[in-house]
Amino acid sequence: MLEYIVICLFALLASGLTFFSGFGLGTILLPVFALFFPLDISIALVAIVHFLNNLFKLSLIGRKADKKVVLKFGVPAILAAFAGAYLLTILSETEALTSYTLAEKTFYITPLKLIIALLLFIFALFDIVPKLMKLNFDPKYLPLGGVLSGFFGGLSGHQGALRTAFLIRAGLTKEVFIGTGIMISVFIDISRLTVYAADILKIRSEIDYSLLIAATLSAFVGAAVGNKILKKITIGTLHRAVGIMLLLFSVLLAAGIV
Repeated sequence: MLEYIVICLFALLASGLTFFSGFGLGTILLPVFALFFPLDISIALVAIVHFLNNLFKLSLIGRKADKKVVLKFGVPAILAAFAGAYLLTILSETEALTSYTLAEKTFYITPLKLIIALLLFIFALFDIVPKLMKLNFDPKYLPLGGVLSGFFGGLSGHQGALRTAFLIRAGLTKEVFIGTGIMISVFIDISRLTVYAADILKIRSEIDYSLLIAATLSAFVGAAVGNKILKKITIGTLHRAVGIMLLLFSVLLAAGIV
């Protein structure tokens, strides 16, 4: 029952915040799921919730997306996401680098955890370091942004921060910016779920489907509420809060605690 309350609550809140930051659901839900499930299973489950929620958000604001930007940024992102997701399947099968015992409990430090911890730490800097928060890129670099965003999205699901940094310079209105980001995110989700499919089928007997449905529905509610209060949220405050959470989780993950 505890996992239902915690996961559904964070799914609702994170989904609502996603409308304002351009990212948030994956970065917040991954550590929450990881409290109750192994990391590789958590990434797969979050990917499913993320994809279904993005489809729902697409129905709300997807019509505002700039199709030209979607193609210029999204196509490289999709191709790179395949590479990132494939690398994840390799890293998830590697053995632990080391382990240690604390309070009679053994913690394992794996290559996958270290890599994702580093990614989380880097993405956190985009949310809390003033200069990085203002970092933008020229529109001509959109394809490069797509490659970086897609690769890291396939590897860990945390492509939103880089996507935001690149798309913010594309001359889009707030609504078009959000709709475009969601549409690109849907394509990335499809590509990485294609790679995750085999692993998801292997663990299908371990999945709590009622919990997965509950988390998805909670995310839908959060998205609907977020869409209603789009103009009332301060993005700077949100980014700093997410950044602090990412920093904390990156330390815990690198230490093998979660």
